[in-house]
Amino acid sequence: MRCAAGIGTAPHDFLIWGYGMLDYLIRSGRIVDGTGNPWFRADVGIAGGRIAAIRHHLDLPAQHTIEAEGLTVCPGFIDMHAHSDWWLLTNPLHHPKLLQGVTTELLGQDGFSLAPWPAQEADMLRRLVAGMNGNPDLAPSWQSFAGYLEALNAAQPSVNALSLVGHGTLRVGVVGMANRPASAAELADMERLLRQSMEEGAAGLSSGLIYAPCYFAQREELVRLCRVVADYGGIFVVHLRSEGDRLLEALEEVLDIAAESGVSLHVSHFKVFGRPNWGKSALALERLERAREAGIDVTFDQYPYTAGSTSLSVLLPPWAHEGGAEALLARLQDPAAREQMRCDMEQDTSWDNFLAAVGPENIFITWVGSERNRWAVGKSLVAIAGSMHKPAAEAVMDLLWEEQLAVTMVDFCMSEEDVERIMRHPLQMVSTDGLLAGRPHPRAYGAYPRVLGYYVRERRLLPLQEAVRKMTSLPAQRLGLRDRGLVREGYWADLVIFDPAVVADLATYEDPCRHPAGITHVFVNGVLSAAGGEHLGQRAGRALKCHTLY
Repeated sequence: MRCAAGIGTAPHDFLIWGYGMLDYLIRSGRIVDGTGNPWFRADVGIAGGRIAAIRHHLDLPAQHTIEAEGLTVCPGFIDMHAHSDWWLLTNPLHHPKLLQGVTTELLGQDGFSLAPWPAQEADMLRRLVAGMNGNPDLAPSWQSFAGYLEALNAAQPSVNALSLVGHGTLRVGVVGMANRPASAAELADMERLLRQSMEEGAAGLSSGLIYAPCYFAQREELVRLCRVVADYGGIFVVHLRSEGDRLLEALEEVLDIAAESGVSLHVSHFKVFGRPNWGKSALALERLERAREAGIDVTFDQYPYTAGSTSLSVLLPPWAHEGGAEALLARLQDPAAREQMRCDMEQDTSWDNFLAAVGPENIFITWVGSERNRWAVGKSLVAIAGSMHKPAAEAVMDLLWEEQLAVTMVDFCMSEEDVERIMRHPLQMVSTDGLLAGRPHPRAYGAYPRVLGYYVRERRLLPLQEAVRKMTSLPAQRLGLRDRGLVREGYWADLVIFDPAVVADLATYEDPCRHPAGITHVFVNGVLSAAGGEHLGQRAGRALKCHTLY
């Protein structure tokens, strides 16, 4: 491994790197280096995929020169919550993320990864994953985690990617969709698969505790699996069991698991869900601070919007998911089960009940799997129910049945005050949580420019250098990426150049597939991959193995 050098390195040290000429010279930019320090003016030289030199006046030959006067140069953005698992294999140019400055993504979220792919129950896993990650006509060529990373590399994506192991994926392959504790033998099998995946480069374990089958797991199972992750220095990334009425209790659950297992904890898309709970972010953040004081290593990510997005099937009560997709589809055709589901959706508050807490007028369909119901995309559940001439709960069940569960939604469930309080906290990292199919949530195209344009420039909620830290070095540190996330000599040249006076998200809920303004250049592994807001067709990304230096 080459050692990273500082700005004060003598000019002749460039020759030690063995490069006769720079590939790129970025001249006179304002360097926001990812540390959180104020910007400084310097030239940046790129050679062999890495940052070869940083000088106030870099007098070295280069094949290409980019004049960056008045522009900001910073590390590439690291998306701490991505749902591009299938997408990178089928759409490797990956315009939505690259053109907003994302150069690395963390996959395998909410308990569902594409590896280890189960030899049994593969159809069930496909259906479970479809609501968030899509369901392309692609037959996996792998079973192991290493095989999935090989498939990613073979696809030659435009951005880097690393992945968590999904707790739900493990459970589907070993236990199935039964609502019961794992047996001793089953738990040993899950530990073995997780350990093998960690050795093959997984970043850690994810669980979505509102989603079946993760929802069915008991505390002992989670502690045992997290101990495996802790042995490898990985992270436990978790969608809390509740982000609404029982938010504080849900935090206690995962903090307790982290304390007993010794794992580093990361809370996904930290939010406060449902109007009756708005304002709870202050108490939740105080609890996280006390946990860190007590020695629990906890962080979180957040997307910069007041609306969320997930699979429409989350509107159904948890018991409806027992037994898997086929059992759920059978219940959707059973009059007695439908009536119980309707009553629960309209009245029960013992779980994070989206329909009751958010209201059908605030839930919009973003994607359906077939042409049959394409008319529903972009419409609220109130409008859809009106067109069907039935109550909203009935419309939800019919839509899920007709689409075989392949439906996603946007739900307007948060307050701006909570969003801003969470964003200001030093433990916060930025993410997109971007579901990419159909008419997606605008976060898939605009999350990072929205922070830089709206929250930094317009709202002045954060200093620019702090926002960049939350997008770059903080997630790199969390993921153990020791040579990414900073503008530093010797680091991989994942870089973004943007105009701080212009950068802005242009994606809206009505027109979400619009690329941002003001991102002028994006480098991935030293390759100029986007310029002037256009993708250059380069596919320089790679699958990254955690705990490995490249």
